[in-house]
Amino acid sequence: MAVAFVYGTLTEPDRVADLLESYVFVGPAVLSGLHAVDGDYPTLAPGGSVAGRLLRTQELDRLDEYERVDDGLYTRVTVPAEESLPEVAVYVGDPDRLDANANWPGEGPLERRVRTYLRENTVRVRRR
Repeated sequence: MAVAFVYGTLTEPDRVADLLESYVFVGPAVLSGLHAVDGDYPTLAPGGSVAGRLLRTQELDRLDEYERVDDGLYTRVTVPAEESLPEVAVYVGDPDRLDANANWPGEGPLERRVRTYLRENTVRVRRR
């Protein structure tokens, strides 16, 4: 089963229940190294931290559809977790398409810039 860190609309139990057939909220968590930025939908930007929830599910493909990963609206990356958690999936939205004030360093597609940032900086999920 995969674990995802959710920080926006997917922290709402009713929204998740409408989307997924099988899931468990593992509990509150903090993502360090990235912070939330408001736009048309919430996204993340380098630095800081953001509170959210850990969501365990076998339906990451459904989350990908919801976040429009194939369309490039969001990209799914994995970040290390502290304690006894496996790596955690995190969704990062395209700030240009979401009208969000976020700047990812580097050039090229968002996914490449996010992955480069994650490789070069300490970004971790921990339970709260």
